[in-house]
Formats: sequence, C-alpha cells, structure tokens
Amino acid sequence: MMAEGEAAADIAVDDRRERIVSMVTEHEFVRVTDLAEIFRVTSVTIRADLELLDKQGAIRRVRGGAIPAKPYRPAEASSDASAGSAALEKTRLARHAAGLVACGESVIIDAGTTMTLLARAIVARADLTEVIVFTNSLQVAIELEPAIPRITVLVTGGTLRPATHALVDPLGAPMLERIHADTLFLGCHGVHPEHGVTSEHLLEAEMKRRMIAASRRRIVLADSSKLGRTGLAPIHLLGESDLLVTGREADAGIVTELRAGGARVDLVD
Repeated sequence: MMAEGEAAADIAVDDRRERIVSMVTEHEFVRVTDLAEIFRVTSVTIRADLELLDKQGAIRRVRGGAIPAKPYRPAEASSDASAGSAALEKTRLARHAAGLVACGESVIIDAGTTMTLLARAIVARADLTEVIVFTNSLQVAIELEPAIPRITVLVTGGTLRPATHALVDPLGAPMLERIHADTLFLGCHGVHPEHGVTSEHLLEAEMKRRMIAASRRRIVLADSSKLGRTGLAPIHLLGESDLLVTGREADAGIVTELRAGGARVDLVD
C-alpha cells in the first residue's frame, strides 16, 4: 500500500509536469534552467520530466529545453491581420524614423508591422548607402532586399514565430551578442508611464532586451493606440530609450506623463 507521503509526492510531480506542458504551449520554448528555478528542483529532475513528456507526446524535447509537440496556433492577432490597423499612422511613423537613419550607419530593426513599413521607407531613401541592417524579422529582410547592395541585410536566425514572422530563441540571440549597432528601432505592445515598454510575448521580449544591449541609440516606434497599454512581458523602462516616436493622435495626458517621466517624445503629423 502506498504511503501518504509518497502519494503526495506523486501528486506534486504530476502537477509540475502538467504545468510544464502548459508553459511550453504558452511560451513556445522553455529552458531547462528556467523550469528548474521556477519549480525549485534540479536540472536533472526537469530533464527527466521533459524526456517523459516527450515520450508521451505532450511536448517535444529540444537542446536546452522543450517546444510544443504540435504546431503553435497563435491566439494573438498575426502581424498580417494587424497591418490594416492604424495603417496610415504607422506609415507616418515609419517615414519619420527612416529620416533618422544616416549613411554608413549600422541599424537593428525589430519585428512588427510598423518595422516592416520602416524597412520599406528606408528602401525608398535612394540617398542611403553603406547602411548595415540587422533584423530578426523575415518580413523586414524581404522588404530590404531590393536595396541590396547599398544596404547590407543580416538576419539573426532562431526559431520562427508565425504570428509575427519574428525569429526568437532558441538560437535567436548569438548574433546580437557579438555586435554594437548605432541605432535600434524597437516595436512593442504597449508604452506606459509607470510600467515602461512591454511586449505580449516572453521570447520576443527577451530578443528585444538583447537588441537594446547591442545598440547605442534606442528608438521606440509605437502608434497612439499603444500608449497607456501594458503587456505581459517587460522590455525596459522609458529612461532606457533615447526617443519615442508616436502619432499626433496620442492621448495628450499620457504624452504629458511620459515626458514628465523623462521620455523624449516625437509626435508625428
């Protein structure tokens, strides 16, 4: 007969494994080290959990962690679906941002619909030469292709997120860890006076933080609908950005709060 303590231990193990499956499904990739820290067990224990769950078909074991067993179906709106939202405002922001790029500059461009429009605006600037662009966005890379060779395009690599066509971990970070770019153009889910710049996805937020660490000048592009909004995953506080570019439609009260907190804000007509 099973002892009471043994039964409790088995329940705890089953609960942990069920939560692991939920986390893998939600975040698309989780690391062994992160799971070990969250559940306060050893990495050996987590690896054993992942091996078992892989055999059961609940997740897929990969180097360093796990990914969903089945193709991810994002609940969030895809970048294609959101492209029509605030399209005119995003186009204005993109053109304004493209005007901030200089010849000979090295630039990091994030993923997202506004960033795709930025890439298109940069291509339209026939005066730009010897610009190097690093990006984790397949769409941005494709938009920039007509401007090669006056613009050199480097794609970070990594795991593809269908919702945003962005490349993230695993293997999304190594290139960013080896560069020091002049300017970063960063997208986001929300900009809040207190909570700063945030994302809706943990892995994309991590890539954005790596982009910040790899750049000297940080410019956030956020259409007016994103001001006052807070996403799940923090990226950075407003003081870590050099400039926030948003539309003239932005709520005046929120803009005043952002500026009072030390943010430099460009309102684009």
